[in-house]
Amino acid sequence: MDHELHITLKLPADLRTWLVAQGRNTSRLLNPEIPHVFEVGRGDVPEDDESP
Repeated sequence: MDHELHITLKLPADLRTWLVAQGRNTSRLLNPEIPHVFEVGRGDVPEDDESP
C-alpha cells in the first residue's frame, strides 16, 4: 500500500469471528486480514497469497 488511512470499522460479531478465523489460517491478525480480503475481492492478489 502506498498510503494508509486509519478508520474505525464496525463489524457484525459473526463477520469479525469469520475474519479472525480466516486470518488464523494464514497467520494474519485481524487488521491485516481485512485489507487482504478486500484485495482478494478486487482481484489484486490471489486468494491463497499469504502476504498481508
